Amino acid sequence: MKPRTSRAIVLALAAVLGVVVWSQAGGRRHTATQKQPLSLVPATETPPGTPHSMIDHDHDHLHIESNAIPEHQVGRFPNSGNPHRIRPQRYAFELPSHPRPAEQTTSIYLAGRFGPPNIPFGVAVNGVLFDPGTAEFWQGDRNSGWNYEALGGAVPLGLDENFAHVQPQGSYHYHGIPHRLLKELALDSSKHSPLIGWAADGFPIYCMYAPIDPENLQSEVVQLRSSFRLKEGSRPGGKTHPGGTFDGTFFQDYAYAAGSGDLDECNGRFGKTPEFPEGTYAYFLTEEWPVIPRSFRGRPVRLR
Repeated sequence: MKPRTSRAIVLALAAVLGVVVWSQAGGRRHTATQKQPLSLVPATETPPGTPHSMIDHDHDHLHIESNAIPEHQVGRFPNSGNPHRIRPQRYAFELPSHPRPAEQTTSIYLAGRFGPPNIPFGVAVNGVLFDPGTAEFWQGDRNSGWNYEALGGAVPLGLDENFAHVQPQGSYHYHGIPHRLLKELALDSSKHSPLIGWAADGFPIYCMYAPIDPENLQSEVVQLRSSFRLKEGSRPGGKTHPGGTFDGTFFQDYAYAAGSGDLDECNGRFGKTPEFPEGTYAYFLTEEWPVIPRSFRGRPVRLR
């Protein structure tokens, strides 16, 4: 058996070499407790490779194949907040073509000591994943449950102007509203949002704009609002909690307030859309948190 290196020696070497320190729980050790302005990397680069995305329907499934390379420009990767390089992927997903609401909602957060702490929410029409969660935790401890928000700015993640960056395996993915994709899709605040993707449970994803009456496509188009709000007061402190004011630094800083916005706890609603004139459940990206939904109305499949 190999001798065990003491934690003190590991930390000392890390300090000398200037490398990231990882906790025993498997994450980088962060102590920030306050939200910071985002500094986005300009999206001025052409992504490597040729974009490939295919979406095909049959009776039972929605088949999606993609190399996760967008047609729009991206930020420079690696960068100071994200050390990874964009590489083509080999995605092949099968989503239900006739999704149904489940008895219970399912959160994207699957926090645990081993494996990813969350699952992607869905895939955009260009084959790039919507993956709003992060693998960053206060003190690097997944068991603490204090999961940093990618858009909170407390932990610099090297996001570009599409609110996207790159996973260690090279997967470019969105953490927020993908502005350049929406420009390609001609998003217009006076019209129902174009279809921008599919959630992992098979329901469609739109962005912000839809008729005020979900059952009447001819009613006034408005910007839909989330029903999540920041909690009031301060987080618990001590050795196992970060303390500080609920300001959006962590996922746990937000709470669902039924009826305070236009959408439910999954950031979606039932109604008619141009693609589903008879009605469907549909998710919406919003300017307010969660931006990209964090829970599924139906039963999701794994997108990794």
